[in-house]
Amino acid sequence: MQTRDAPAKINLALHVTGRRADGYHLIESFVVFTELGDRVSARLADHDGFSLEGPEARALSAEDARSNLVVRARDALREAAPQSGRVREPVHITLDKQLPVASGIGGGSADAAATLRLLCDLWDFRPAPEDLSRIALGLGADVPMCLNGQPLIARGIGEALEPAGLGFALDLVIVNPRIGVSTPAVFSALEARENAPLPALPGLGDRDQFITWLAGTRNDLEPPALQLVPEIGACLSALTDAGALFVRMSGSGASCFGLFENPEAARDAANRLGKEHPSWYVSATRTVASA
Repeated sequence: MQTRDAPAKINLALHVTGRRADGYHLIESFVVFTELGDRVSARLADHDGFSLEGPEARALSAEDARSNLVVRARDALREAAPQSGRVREPVHITLDKQLPVASGIGGGSADAAATLRLLCDLWDFRPAPEDLSRIALGLGADVPMCLNGQPLIARGIGEALEPAGLGFALDLVIVNPRIGVSTPAVFSALEARENAPLPALPGLGDRDQFITWLAGTRNDLEPPALQLVPEIGACLSALTDAGALFVRMSGSGASCFGLFENPEAARDAANRLGKEHPSWYVSATRTVASA
């Protein structure tokens, strides 16, 4: 049995800068990954299998397994593998679901990326990085950025990636009101699609300077998501009241995050919010600094 972590993806900033003729939106996003996430395990088996476990698995239990990004990643990698002249054995994959679904923190995309990495190891399949990225992009625009789990800037439709040498971790609390948000619906409700790109980056070694820079950025998907799910506003207000230095919605929502001074402050805030809002998903975690 081999295992890979699938860390949550947080869009600290997400600017929508245009739209292609094929309907895909162009973005600029500063992305980080957290110590919190799902976990994917796999072992060789007599036939392919897929199982779910973990506290958030119930939300996926009625889903057709063939539509799960983990299964789709397995099939896409196997389809590419014969080009190397080797047979890829059947595998049983287990997804330990820790993150809420349809929540704007890349759970499914991270699961797919972890599956690709895991099966490359299990099958001893070594595609070129650009080939693996192409397979990942075929699964979804966010999957390539999840392959390495390092801070980055994503441009284009999310496939043009630039490492960001973030020299520190951020302590944060993730809150989700347990209301799924449709990404297509959020983009459809977006009023302006031609917006300013990210401002020039500051030095990435000073946390306070970076948070000041963040205050001058946006998540252009937050206003339309708020129209669809007003509870997002309650999450943002609750994080502010709990002492967050900075709050914002991640991705297309409905998950929101608050940055805190240190791990203790984040844990205290998470404990408080969990008691005040027992129906919400609440978790304190920390981002991963650049390697």
